[in-house]
Amino acid sequence: MNPTLTLFKRELGSYFATPVAYVFIVIFLLLSGSFTFYLGGFYERGQADLEPFFRYHPWLYLFLVPAVAMRLWADERKSGTIELLLTLPVTMWQAVLAKFLAAWSFIGIALLLTFPIWITVNYLGDPDNGVIFTGYIGSLLMAGAFLAIGACLSAATRSQVIAFILSVVVCFLFLLAGFPLVLDVFRAVAPQGVVDAIAGLSFLTHFNDISQGVIALRDLFYFLLTIGFWLYANAIVIDLKKAD
Repeated sequence: MNPTLTLFKRELGSYFATPVAYVFIVIFLLLSGSFTFYLGGFYERGQADLEPFFRYHPWLYLFLVPAVAMRLWADERKSGTIELLLTLPVTMWQAVLAKFLAAWSFIGIALLLTFPIWITVNYLGDPDNGVIFTGYIGSLLMAGAFLAIGACLSAATRSQVIAFILSVVVCFLFLLAGFPLVLDVFRAVAPQGVVDAIAGLSFLTHFNDISQGVIALRDLFYFLLTIGFWLYANAIVIDLKKAD
C-alpha cells in the first residue's frame, strides 16, 4: 500500500481514538450554529442563503484550526516519536503530506456535518445551491491554508501552546491584510498597486470572492499555492529541527 495512504489512515484514525475529536466537532457545530442564527440574523434577514453562515468562518478557523494543527509535529517532537516516524519507509514529503491531509480531512468532516443548515435554508426558501456549494469549497480551501500555516509552526517548537499562539498570530495577519480598516490605512500612505498587493495576500479577499459563487482561477491558485508554500516550509523546518 502507498506509504502516504497508510500514514494518512493512521493519522485520521488517531483523531477519533480520543474524545478530543468529538469535542472539537461539537464546539465547531455549536459555534457555527450560534453565529449563523444569532449573530448573523439568519431568520431576521428574510433571505434564502447561507451568507451569515460563511461570514464567520474565517474567525472560527482563526482559533479552531490552529488548535488542530498545534499537535501535528510539536507533540511528535516532545514525545520523541518523530525520530521513529522518520525511520519508517516514508519520505519527509510523504510524512508531511499524510499528516496534513489527515488533519484537513478531519476538519472537512466537521464542515460536512453542518449540512443541516443547508437543508434548513432549502426547506425555508429557494436558495442558489451553486453559491452555497462554492461557499463550502472556499471554506475548505481557507481551512487548508490555516492548517498548512499551523502545521509548519507546529514543527518549529516542542510546545503545543507556543505553536497555537504563533499560528493564531500569523493567521490573524493574513486575515487583517484584507480587512477594510487596514486597507484604508494603507490607501492613505501607499499607491493603489501596493494596497491591491496587500489585499491580494488576504484570506478574506479570496474567500469572499468564492463564497459569492465565483470560483476564479486566481483564488484557487492563491489557496493552493499558500498551502504548498507552507507545506514546503514545514518539510524544511522538520529537516532543520530533526537533530534537536
